[in-house]
Amino acid sequence: MPHALTSRDSTMESKPVGSYESTRIDVLIIGTGLAGLVAALECVRKGHNVKVLERNATINTAGDMYFMGLSATRFMKHWPDLMDEYTRISLHNAWIETFKHSGEVIITPKKVADRLRAQGLDPDTPPGEFQMRPLVYKMFVTQVEKLGVKVEFNRRVVDYFEDEQTGKGGCVTDDGQRYEADVVIAADGVGSKSQKLVGGQVRARPSGRAMWRAAYPIENLDKDPEVKEFFKLMPNQEPIVRTWLGPSTYALTLTREDVMVWIMNHDVTGSEKESWNNTIDQEEVLKGMDEMPGMEKNKWAPIFKKLVKTTPPNTIVNFELLWRNPQPSWTSPGARVVQIGDAAHSYLPASGNGATQAIEDAISIASCLQIGGKENIPQSVRTHIRFRFIRNSCAQKLGFSNAELLQDTDWDKVKLDPRRAAPKLPKWVWSHDPEAYAYENYWKAVESIKKGIKMEDETSFEPNYPKGYQYEPWSIEKIMEDMRAGKPIDLGPGDWE
Repeated sequence: MPHALTSRDSTMESKPVGSYESTRIDVLIIGTGLAGLVAALECVRKGHNVKVLERNATINTAGDMYFMGLSATRFMKHWPDLMDEYTRISLHNAWIETFKHSGEVIITPKKVADRLRAQGLDPDTPPGEFQMRPLVYKMFVTQVEKLGVKVEFNRRVVDYFEDEQTGKGGCVTDDGQRYEADVVIAADGVGSKSQKLVGGQVRARPSGRAMWRAAYPIENLDKDPEVKEFFKLMPNQEPIVRTWLGPSTYALTLTREDVMVWIMNHDVTGSEKESWNNTIDQEEVLKGMDEMPGMEKNKWAPIFKKLVKTTPPNTIVNFELLWRNPQPSWTSPGARVVQIGDAAHSYLPASGNGATQAIEDAISIASCLQIGGKENIPQSVRTHIRFRFIRNSCAQKLGFSNAELLQDTDWDKVKLDPRRAAPKLPKWVWSHDPEAYAYENYWKAVESIKKGIKMEDETSFEPNYPKGYQYEPWSIEKIMEDMRAGKPIDLGPGDWE
């Protein structure tokens, strides 16, 4: 009969799919974003019974690019097909170049490995890499389909519930249908209806910023030979990321063999929405580039404007950046419903951490449920949160610091230290292994919880956030106050490098 792992045997449990006995835990996953898809895969690998509900008619695989941290890809060693596909779609031998917004080259093209080496990082173990969202999603969707995981589409969840007497959690869809499971994983993103039950509702606040984003076939550059030449691939058809930093703005481009991507941060214009379907015309972008603060004397490089003009219609998304305070709770009172990914913690794009932390969440909750077994589900959910809450609070705060760095570049300091022209990717973020961390520390965390030790006072195992950091609740209001006063964001004590 399946049993909870003991502190003796739990360290040897990182195994390939098909290696685990059934836990008999019924897991209901709401949402098919990165967090939901990886949760489905990892819950299957750990021996749980999985069902997934998706609000839309299909899984959305659209989008452009994001950063995938190393801590979010280690688990693929147990999924050979995934690892092979991830390797195939990765930006092998990628280059990176840095400009001022005006077009002046600040850091000449270098292999990413060389830039990492200059930052004191091991180029053979990079902290992560840029990935194309459509390719990553299709990779995960294919694996979920191969496993035969049951996904029900057009299931819009309008409410969540739990029954501590029966030991079940559940949800209700807009047609009145009820679903129950031993544990419900709410991976349905920002605005999840689980917030009412969890008590973690936080109000979105306008940041005053938005992102223009576009990804389209590389053949569109043929419209302008000058653009095609400037944004060409590197030798041997190797991809290149070009970053552009200006006063109160930043942008980046990615040139691959098959696709051109450009992204630009800007002040709100009135047409932005927190939606990937909110497209605008290129004329609005070109006008907005000229009207950005600080551009009176030093305009955007003409070549970037010409790049914008190669963008096909209905391609440019104007995505509003909304700030949200860290949610105070991620789980229902009886711990039968738990939030992961954006449902629990949203990130700014500049953080380079949203996708990474969502996947880490999925790996962690699947592992904790397997270690604790069917008879200890609430304990396992609370232990998972002990592993994830402070780490995410720190990562979210780091994201705001990175956004400030990119929007207010000090070029004199960059010339002395080129690392200042890139977001911070500290070792405590990318060196983490959420699965190993769960196996090493699960029972220590359980004992601390039983003793009533608060997570911020935990000392029985090593933290997965900056060493020396002492957790304190923080708010967007305080960060905004500091930014308005011209103060750097106070990350707090500890080794954040």
